[in-house]
Amino acid sequence: MKEKLPNSTLILVFGILSIIGCCCYGLFGIVFGILAIVLANKAKDLYAANPELYTGYENVKTGRILGIIGLVLSVLSFISGIIAIITAGGIEGLMEMQREIYGSGF
Repeated sequence: MKEKLPNSTLILVFGILSIIGCCCYGLFGIVFGILAIVLANKAKDLYAANPELYTGYENVKTGRILGIIGLVLSVLSFISGIIAIITAGGIEGLMEMQREIYGSGF
């Protein structure tokens, strides 16, 4: 009887969350992307040792790929956020620019 690879579903969920997390200036996406990649590498090693004992390797592969994509997008999002803050002259400058664009109700 084959058993499911440990954390295979969690790896897939973390991979999906890493892509969603890139919308939050990349911080959450970086964390979830790294977690998905690390857990996927551990599961991949476990599967490689005894592939006939485990199922769920497809979730691990998919979660790892999503984690890598999410990590790259999140790092790019984080860098663009830092550049926006620096260009605006700090957090106060960025907030002032947003007030000018969106009005005083922001």
